[in-house]
Amino acid sequence: MKIKTLAGKFFPDSLLISLGSNNNGRRFGFEGELNVKQDIVSKYGFDGELLDLFVENRGPAVHKWHHYIPIYDRYFSKFRGKKVRFLEIGVSDGGSLQMWRKYFGEDAVIFGVDIDPRCGNVNGISGQVRIGSQDDPKFLEAVVEEMGGVDAILDDGSHRMNHIRSSLEILFPKLADGGIYMIEDLHTAYWRRFGGGYRSKANFFNYVSDLVEDMHHWYHMHKIKHPAISDSCSSIHIHDSIVILEKAKNYKPTHSVIGVQG
Repeated sequence: MKIKTLAGKFFPDSLLISLGSNNNGRRFGFEGELNVKQDIVSKYGFDGELLDLFVENRGPAVHKWHHYIPIYDRYFSKFRGKKVRFLEIGVSDGGSLQMWRKYFGEDAVIFGVDIDPRCGNVNGISGQVRIGSQDDPKFLEAVVEEMGGVDAILDDGSHRMNHIRSSLEILFPKLADGGIYMIEDLHTAYWRRFGGGYRSKANFFNYVSDLVEDMHHWYHMHKIKHPAISDSCSSIHIHDSIVILEKAKNYKPTHSVIGVQG
């Protein structure tokens, strides 16, 4: 699949949110023709089915940074072909939900949430769509209850720092053991118009740093800052613009010496 991807010309303003605005947007534009599949395979060594679903899409638009595709597969592939309960924050035209339906299979329970009432137009096509805010506890809890629980969450919503934190604090405790919570487009953490900024206290990566310290509370005397998350967050993975939290029970670390010493 070849597409014209000159930032600011091919993409309308509504799609440039992930590329940035003004100079930020121009920085990541591609001049001329770009073979998307070749670009992803050559750079990231990934040539899985999810890549084909992305590049062969002829339905509603799916807008993704190229390096996201292998990251998705790395963390979500274990749910394929199972009755996974998958929740995506941010629906837009429903293209992403359609991609996930094809990826996970017909047995998956797929829900999307969005604050834009127009997203209700794609309800029931590839998944169930519910209209509400990603920082509304009652709304999100009702959605998870309707789903019968949740195994995997992808936050591709407003990208605002306060909304990202709110959704995480509401939904992570609801996530099933062995579950995955993924937040994307976190380059917005460095942009003021999303409530972030370089070295800003509100930058979401400062929150992530708190979680890392919470995970290591066994080794320091300071108070745990986010116990609702860190008590059952077994690992944190950081990629360019993506953070993944894995859900599992945490045990007090134990060590042993086995074999002959000295």
